[in-house]
Amino acid sequence: MIIVADSGSTKTEWITERLSVTTKGINPVRDSYEEILSIINTELMPLLFSESQQNADEVTEIHFYGAGCIEPFLQSVRRAIENTFTKAKVYVYSDLLGAVRALCGREEGIACILGTGSNSCLCKDGQIIQNISPLGYILGDEGSGAVLGRKMLAEMLKGELKELWSSFSEEYQLEVADVINKVYRQPQANRFLASIVPFIKKNLHHITVKNLVVSEFTQFLKRNVIPYNRLDLPVNFVGGVANNFKEEIANACKENGLKLGRIINRPAEEILRFHLCVI
Repeated sequence: MIIVADSGSTKTEWITERLSVTTKGINPVRDSYEEILSIINTELMPLLFSESQQNADEVTEIHFYGAGCIEPFLQSVRRAIENTFTKAKVYVYSDLLGAVRALCGREEGIACILGTGSNSCLCKDGQIIQNISPLGYILGDEGSGAVLGRKMLAEMLKGELKELWSSFSEEYQLEVADVINKVYRQPQANRFLASIVPFIKKNLHHITVKNLVVSEFTQFLKRNVIPYNRLDLPVNFVGGVANNFKEEIANACKENGLKLGRIINRPAEEILRFHLCVI
């Protein structure tokens, strides 16, 4: 039995050939070993095995792909999984490598993440060949949900979209002081900012919103894709933002002379297929 996990800061999808379950997100940069272990024991284990004839000892491999899974932080994820699935071989990788294997398999291409954050790489044979650092939502993360949300808020509060503020405030039950508090004083401001993406999507008919979105995707391409100097390769995308703005991404790619490849929302199933094909 092989388990593949695709984890972001908000949620983790765990998938086998038979079922798929979702738990809280795991990010080892943010979460302690004890918090990760608790998610696995109290959420994952009951979901995987409560109605199944199988048990943890039958799991032979676990491939965990996640945000924040870089050295030395990823070691806490590995230890928590190994201490629960004692018979399994455990592998922990970055979410970007998961995007590579879901989008491109073993083909050469460019793989991009557009979710709460953003990232990109040049890849071949299921491995990352070159990566431009995303730098996070303050210095970078162009095209991400967090940056789209930040720019949308700025336009509503002091720009060309002031008329949308009242509907936003009513829908999200927030006043200006609440927004300031969430952005500057509360933890995980990036997740709050990304939560504005559905409102952006709903208001795409507004020309200023449309231009903001396309402009941000163009910035993503110019700073994170075009520098690879591989206009011959398809540019592929994974993530909730990419899935919500397919037309706008296609337009941005066309305007910048890039070849659009695949856009998928949830990579876990494709990653599992990659590992099953390897076996």
